[in-house]
Amino acid sequence: MTVIGFEALLAEIASIKVVRRVGHVVDLGRGALRVDGLTRVAALGDRVEIESADGHRIGGEVLRLGQDGVSVLPDESPEGLSIGDKVTLIGKSEIAPDASWIGRIVDPFGRPLDGRPLFPGPKLRPLRVAAPAAAARRRLGERLETGVAVFNTLLPIVRGQRVGLFAGSGVGKSSLLAKFARGVDADVVVIALIGERGRELREFVERVLGPDGMARSVVVTATSDQSPLTRRRCAWAAMTVAEHFRDAGAHVLFLADSITRFAEAHREIALAGGEDASLRGFPPSTSHMIMSLAERAGPGPQGAGDITAVFTVLVAGSDMEEPIADILRGVLDGHVVMERSIAERGRYPAIDILKSVSRSLPEAATPEENALIGEARRLLGAYDRAEMMIQAGLYATGSDPLVDAAIRVWPALDAFLAEEELEDSAASFRRLEACLLPAIRQPIR
Repeated sequence: MTVIGFEALLAEIASIKVVRRVGHVVDLGRGALRVDGLTRVAALGDRVEIESADGHRIGGEVLRLGQDGVSVLPDESPEGLSIGDKVTLIGKSEIAPDASWIGRIVDPFGRPLDGRPLFPGPKLRPLRVAAPAAAARRRLGERLETGVAVFNTLLPIVRGQRVGLFAGSGVGKSSLLAKFARGVDADVVVIALIGERGRELREFVERVLGPDGMARSVVVTATSDQSPLTRRRCAWAAMTVAEHFRDAGAHVLFLADSITRFAEAHREIALAGGEDASLRGFPPSTSHMIMSLAERAGPGPQGAGDITAVFTVLVAGSDMEEPIADILRGVLDGHVVMERSIAERGRYPAIDILKSVSRSLPEAATPEENALIGEARRLLGAYDRAEMMIQAGLYATGSDPLVDAAIRVWPALDAFLAEEELEDSAASFRRLEACLLPAIRQPIR
């Protein structure tokens, strides 16, 4: 047996508890059920296992503690459970990531979903922990190569940055995440697929992500038909896996799809626990839940690695003011907006540059590069303001020199925004400069 296998076996043995506390169901319905006998030993957030009379076992989580017992939300439908069924206290929500998980698909409990054995690591880690101390964290790092022209130039991503990807359904969000997984310069990629359709998992892994992307990735997934407890746990479990590799000194790329479904799962749990809805149907704790997850990503403390994160948000009708988008945008280091109108005319990634911001600028680029970025944005803005008149044939050449310049560079610039897999950022900026040459009096070298 290898050393890794032996350590994993020891960890598995150490996790076995000789004594477990047992209670019983005293009240149940379609939501949370009430358990007696665990009031003095259970803690908020502990895991339990409910066993029905016919031997069927269901997991659950402690939502509330009171003098009248413990409220537990089951992972599955409570159908088949009865008064008096045994409830065993499992303990804290923990997971034990390991380097051997790279290239694997796991569920939020650390169990394999690809049909092969999976050993836990030697150390259990709690799913919910505080972010590294603010004063101890390093600053954002160097600019990363992404393999996508627009992120190599106009919207640079730096090491330790946290970026939000705001998009509706069907505009190429998953494809862009897969490009990041394959192309961003990182040691390990951790992907959280939260509440995705079950049929899409294999398609994403085999076709969209591909063998090259999967070779350095850990995919943590919970499908849309699973309980809100499992879907919410998916985001925490994936972040815990990312922290495991960060603490080992690795640079981790964390991709979460999507924070919207994470928040919706939390809403179901919070309402079942008695919390009131106040923020367009979301409970007050939603804001802290999202921000605490985002804060766990970013630059690590001295001696550790970094977590560069991309969080996706589903925005209905491009509404950037809806609660989840508004909460997340306030704690990120940049946001990228994908527009359906751009996707409908066939340009991917369908990014609206004028609505997107990278807060790593201007530090992430040289003065010459920043001048190119500024000129590109100026021309894109001029074309956007006059586009309706241009398309209708109402614009007369010579009316506005800036719009004339924007019209000259528009085809090349629009094609540039769809380019990918250029050699590096320097090559991307040279290509951007070539696109802008017709509009620049003195090209920047």
